[in-house]
Amino acid sequence: MDEQKIDLFLMTKGKYFHSEHLMHIRDRLRKREDSDMVILHTLQLHDPTLLLIVSILVGHFGIDRFMIGDTGLGVLKLITCGGLGIWTIVDWFLIMGLTKDKNMERLQTFIY
Repeated sequence: MDEQKIDLFLMTKGKYFHSEHLMHIRDRLRKREDSDMVILHTLQLHDPTLLLIVSILVGHFGIDRFMIGDTGLGVLKLITCGGLGIWTIVDWFLIMGLTKDKNMERLQTFIY
């Protein structure tokens, strides 16, 4: 894949991943064809900052967990009202990292 396209992708989507994964992503994308860029841009990646805002506002309903694909934990969080508030507060500190992990999982299905 063209270096400029890779750089553009990493500039626009870099905040969606942990910084230590960016070099690995760059190396894997170099091995892909230019035509794969269209598929790469259709991946549904979640913005960690947006998920943090959702977690702060309505996290006690489990919506943040539903959005990243943790349906079981979302239901459990909904039923327990965010673990009586404790789980909600813990998720305020974890949700951005969890979102980046889920984004990396989605990207790995494409780059491998």
